[in-house]
Amino acid sequence: MLGASAADAQQPPAPTTATPAVTAEAPAPEPYTYQIAGRRDPFLNPLGTGVEERPSGRRPDGVAGLGVAEIAVRGVLQSRGALVAMISGPDNRTYIVHEGDKLFDATIKTITPQGLVMTQDVKDPLSSVKRREIQKLLRSLEDGKE
Repeated sequence: MLGASAADAQQPPAPTTATPAVTAEAPAPEPYTYQIAGRRDPFLNPLGTGVEERPSGRRPDGVAGLGVAEIAVRGVLQSRGALVAMISGPDNRTYIVHEGDKLFDATIKTITPQGLVMTQDVKDPLSSVKRREIQKLLRSLEDGKE
């Protein structure tokens, strides 16, 4: 190859056409569907999620439709020898509540000069506590803590 030029040395060899062409396509796999047939869903936690289930539908009007997280205690006053509380909801309306009144997710246990004490049923199956007490203080007392 003494007489070969430098351009001939750099060219790659010509490709061969001996590779067979694939003409038949493989059949597509069938999609998988889970047949429940009385078995539980394997992707759901059998012990529950620990999150309270929100009831669907419309809530009742008034105090019975207010949740604990939605209310704020505006005042506590004495009426006929017993303490009553003034609470406000997310609709900016004021309601008068007494001991034993039921909210959407709790019951008012006691009314103190500082605020409300409510009991709420715990629906978490993993919790050892089945009922808890929640305190809602007067708004002025909460502001003083900050």
